[in-house]
Amino acid sequence: MIGQLSGILVAKQPPEILIDVHGVGYEVQMPMTCIYELPELGEPVRVITHFVVREDAQLLYGFNTFAERSLFRQLIKAQGVGPKLALTIMSGMTAHQFVQAVTHDDVSSLVKLPGVGRKTAERLVVEMRDRLSNWGFATPATDAAPIDFGDLDPTVRSSSPRDDALSALIALGYKPAVAEKAVNTARKGQPDSVSSEELIRLALRAM
Repeated sequence: MIGQLSGILVAKQPPEILIDVHGVGYEVQMPMTCIYELPELGEPVRVITHFVVREDAQLLYGFNTFAERSLFRQLIKAQGVGPKLALTIMSGMTAHQFVQAVTHDDVSSLVKLPGVGRKTAERLVVEMRDRLSNWGFATPATDAAPIDFGDLDPTVRSSSPRDDALSALIALGYKPAVAEKAVNTARKGQPDSVSSEELIRLALRAM
């Protein structure tokens, strides 16, 4: 079981990142709410991970805190929720916002997420209420001293922030037409230097 990775952040292609750990590159899928908080390329990073083994793939899902990983693990135990949908849910709202939605029976906020219909939202509220009663209170601390692995050139990406944002939203389950409309709306009034992470954040708000 791989529970944590510490290394250098060398690439971001939301919702996936690449971490170099002593010369070995690990591909990790993360919720957008976690990617927003990552450092710049070439900087030290530590992510808490959940390892999934399937017949056709071995996948790593990453989070910034143990509490976020705990929520992810509770989500994939819910009926009809796999890792991909759990990632989408945690990309559309922070872990705290999801817990608040469940606590207050806020089905309307959950149905706004791709792949979450009313029946799924209502089931999530019922199934997750008891599971999340002590969520986040008994998780290990995540503060750590800075990591120094020396100099490492970050991966250079050639695609545009718009293309990255569009690809990320589609990967999270949004239909291409919906994703493109949201990204185009998010770009209005933004400088050419706007990052893909910021475009994704704005696009999710626009939906």
